[in-house]
Amino acid sequence: MAQKEEAAEAAAPASQNGEDLENLDDPEKLKELIELPPFEIVTGERLPVNFFKFQFRNVEYSSGRNKTFLCYVVEAQGKGGQVQASRGYLEDEHAAAHAEEAFFNTILPTFDPALRYNVTWYVSSSPCAACADRIIRTLGKTKNLRLLILVGRLFMWEEPEVQAALRKLKEAGCRLRIMKPQDFEYVWQNFVEQEEGESKAFQPWEDIQENFLYYEEKLADILK
Repeated sequence: MAQKEEAAEAAAPASQNGEDLENLDDPEKLKELIELPPFEIVTGERLPVNFFKFQFRNVEYSSGRNKTFLCYVVEAQGKGGQVQASRGYLEDEHAAAHAEEAFFNTILPTFDPALRYNVTWYVSSSPCAACADRIIRTLGKTKNLRLLILVGRLFMWEEPEVQAALRKLKEAGCRLRIMKPQDFEYVWQNFVEQEEGESKAFQPWEDIQENFLYYEEKLADILK
C-alpha cells in the first residue's frame, strides 16, 4: 500500500526548524539541514488535474503515492440555524507534518466555539496511526465538531497498529468510509482545476468500482 512520508526532523535550516546551525558539530547533519527544502503545507481551492488523477486513484498497490491530499468542506451553524460553508484543500510536503494535522493547525484555530461545525474530508488515503491519534484528541476536546472522513485508499491497512487506530477513530465518533465513484466525481467537480470556459466531465478509471468494493470490504472487516 501507499507509504505516507514518515514524520521527520526537518526542514529548513536555522530558526525555521528550531536549531542553530552554528552549534551543530556533526558536518553531515549540517549538510542535511542546509540541503533540505523548507517544510511547507500547500493550500488552495482547487488542485491540478494530474495530481487528482494520480494521487486520488483508488488502486490497490499505490507505489509512489507518498503524499496526502485532503479536500475539505466546513459547514458552520449558529443558533439561528444559518449555515456558512467554506472549502479548500491541503497537500502535505516534505514529511514534517501530514495534511490531517495541518488542517487542525491551520483551519481549526479559526473555528468559533459558539458555532457547531460539520466537517467533511475527502482524503487520498486514510490516516496513519499518529494522525488518527491527533484526530481523536481533537474530537475529544472540540465538542462542537463532527467529522466525516471519506478516503480513496486504506493506508497500510494490514498493520495491526493502523487497524487499531481506525477502530479508535470510530469509537471516538469519527465517521469513516471509502470513497464511492460518485465521491470521486464530487471531488473532480468541486476541488479540481477546470479549463477556463468549460467543465470537463469526470472520466472514471476502469477499476474504480472494483477497487471501491475491495477497500469497503477491508474497512468493514477492520471496524467489526
